[in-house]
Amino acid sequence: MYRPKIAPMGWNSWDCYGAAVTEKEVRQNAEFMASHLKQYGWEYVVVDIQWYEPGATTHEYRPFADLCMDEYGRLLPAPNRFPSAEGGKGFAPLAEYVHSLGLKFGIHIMRGIPRQAVHRDLPVLGTDKTARDAARFNSICMWNPDMYGAKADENGRAYYDSIFKLYAGWGVDFIKCDDICRELPHEEEEMKMLSDALNSCGREMVLSLSPGPALLEKAEVYKQLANMWRITDDFWDDWKLLYAMFERAEKWSIHAGAGHYPDADMLPIGPIKQDYDTNNRTAFTEDEQITMMTLWCIMRSPLMIGGEMTRFDDFTMKLITNDQVLRMHRNSRNARQIFRREIAGREFALWMADDSEGGKYIAVFNLSDEDAGLEFGPEELEGVTENTAAVELWSGKTYTLGSTFKTDLPAHGSKVFRI
Repeated sequence: MYRPKIAPMGWNSWDCYGAAVTEKEVRQNAEFMASHLKQYGWEYVVVDIQWYEPGATTHEYRPFADLCMDEYGRLLPAPNRFPSAEGGKGFAPLAEYVHSLGLKFGIHIMRGIPRQAVHRDLPVLGTDKTARDAARFNSICMWNPDMYGAKADENGRAYYDSIFKLYAGWGVDFIKCDDICRELPHEEEEMKMLSDALNSCGREMVLSLSPGPALLEKAEVYKQLANMWRITDDFWDDWKLLYAMFERAEKWSIHAGAGHYPDADMLPIGPIKQDYDTNNRTAFTEDEQITMMTLWCIMRSPLMIGGEMTRFDDFTMKLITNDQVLRMHRNSRNARQIFRREIAGREFALWMADDSEGGKYIAVFNLSDEDAGLEFGPEELEGVTENTAAVELWSGKTYTLGSTFKTDLPAHGSKVFRI
């Protein structure tokens, strides 16, 4: 199984274009990443859901819309949205272009087999069976009715083998599989079958599982079968969701390891929800965005940008190109919450992690709605002594940790130090 050495970093089309992204929008974001972000480690360009639906225009799904597929029931990009896919070429031309920029290409898929392929009784490639033989009619996603689940037998496996053969031929590097992560234990056998098919296709691909919340008691299953798995449902630019992520992060951070990463979901930054209004921007304050990025990086969550990158402002660019914060994302090990406490009516959290190249990280978070100061001593920091020098990674300022250390934090804000 492919095991990326660092948590994947890239862009995904969902936050800004929903089900309606076009080839033009994918290309312009790929070009921006190659020119401005590749040097910082950003490399994946991922086309999210329903690229096979010709009439998609927003984040909403159109139940039972006609889908583009080949004679074997394998979904194909809609040529009106992805012109280079015309003539059955699929995503091969777009993937080739992304690769030419020095980047990697990914797609979203739904678990299972298209219901339209089943209703047409299309053949399964390389077998004498049909889609009807491979489908589980009692397994249908509750929020998108495009698919039936696939039987966990030789017929279902044959269908999965056929689609991953197609994706390998296109040059896909990243698969985000939906309607599966939180569906355990009843979909566990299909998850195993899908993972085996991907790992047998002859091309290295990251496997990302959605949506969450993932089941903590199934952590070892996710780690064995996938590279990243969602620990939350869709994460949007709402402080309540970011506040709730601290509890999820505390529980899941111990499961981050080489090649497998709990996924706190996408970064809804910059221009988002562009399919509704191009004036839409993230509702997160700048301090909340710094808090989000700090938490994601210290716990080693995958980093997937959600905004339209070509219109990022100076703050957003600095947020995602801070060398020292991204170094923490690469090097953080053994991330853990040291405390979460209320002081004088204000709530704080303190996290620590080891640096794989030596040193430690300390992240402090103000989870309250007012500016506040936090004071703590080195006795609360594992392996830290008095008079230790520390650099705050967002500002670059140098501090000394004395017998006590006090730092001021804005509402919903954070600081992160390397010592």
